[in-house]
Formats: sequence, structure tokens, C-alpha cells
Amino acid sequence: MSTAITVQGIIKEFPVGSQSIRVLHGIDAAIRTGELTYLVGESGSGKTTLISIIAGIMKPTGGGVRVFDTDIYGLSDSRLVTFRLANIGFIFQQYNLLPALTAAENAAVPLIAAGRPREEGVARARELMGKLGMADQVDKYPRQMSGGQQQRVAIARALVHSPRLVVCDEPTAALDAGSGRKVMDLLREVALAADRAVIIVTHDNRIFDLADRILMMEDGRIVHDGKTMPVGH
Repeated sequence: MSTAITVQGIIKEFPVGSQSIRVLHGIDAAIRTGELTYLVGESGSGKTTLISIIAGIMKPTGGGVRVFDTDIYGLSDSRLVTFRLANIGFIFQQYNLLPALTAAENAAVPLIAAGRPREEGVARARELMGKLGMADQVDKYPRQMSGGQQQRVAIARALVHSPRLVVCDEPTAALDAGSGRKVMDLLREVALAADRAVIIVTHDNRIFDLADRILMMEDGRIVHDGKTMPVGH
């Protein structure tokens, strides 16, 4: 295993009126390839903020992030977008599907945005959705699908371009146990690749046993790093 992500001294502050609130307090962490890493903790502990910074979506107030040896916040905005498109898949809690596109077309968006032929992208999306138990939903529009089905389309969209880093915010929250297992099996398959890494923010104790590593956050700090949840949680 090698280091996929290095987080050094990450601080994040948000303005509130004439002052600011610090939500991340100088976080240091290293995420390794070939591992399924969970980020857990109470709501408001800073988990989503941290993964948004790791994924290049939200700039930190201080500190730095290296993703596969690239200082992502040393890149220009346009180069950061290009880097993210090629290397990072983000599964949001909000599905953010385009209502005018079918499920397969929505899932194919990253490939099409990267310049791949539409037919090729949609074919890859259909294949991936089949692995998620969604073969019968590929031609439906978002309004015709349940929340859990839309969530699986969003997961397929995040994985369709085979990103080296996959960052997930509560990927199983809207899913029943069977669908959640299919999603986690696929994410674990991705995570076990020697040149890839997967980080999952979750409160779902049904999937804690699948983690290779669990980082727990409290009040904007990492307070636990281990194979299992700490005693009492």
C-alpha cells in the first residue's frame, strides 16, 4: 500500500457576520491505497467539510492536501477542475441528477464531459448500473425513480470514469439493507485496487464491519484511527 492522500494542517473557517467560526482545527491524516477508509462522528463534527476539501470542492483556510502526489490547492482553478474530472469521484448526499436525462445518461455525464463518445459513456453506465441492481431502471428519468434508486444512479455517476479516489457522503443512507450491500460490495471492489482509495462518511452501523480503517472525528479533530470503532461507540 502507498499513500494516496496526505492532509497537512487543514484549517477551515466560515465567516459569521464580522467574525468566523473554525470547524476544522489543523487536521493531519494520510489515506492509503487499497483500503476502505471510513470517516465517522456526530453531525457537526466536520466530516463533510473535510471530505469536500480532500475532493477539491471546498478550499481550506489553511493547510494543504496532496492527492496522488499532486498539491491540489496549488493548481489553478481550471487545472483543479481537470484534475478532479480525471481522478476523483464524489458521491453526494444530494443526488443532483439532471431531470432531462435518463438514469444511464446521468451516470455517463463524467465520461461525456471528458470527451468520450456519448454511446460509449452510456454503455459503460448501463454496465455499472447493472452491478448495482439497476438494469431495469437505465432508461427511466429521475422523476420516475425512488430516492434510493436515484442514489444508486449518483453512485454509478461517481464511479463511471474509474476515478483513483472515490469520496462518499453517506452512500447507503437512503438504501435498504440489500441495496446497501450491493453498493458497498462495489465500493470495496474499487477500494481494494492497489492504485485507488475510497473514503466514506457514514453513520450506518450496518456497514462498519466492511471498513479497513476507521477515522473518528469530534469537534473538527480526528480523535481515533483504527480498524474498528472505539469502545463505547
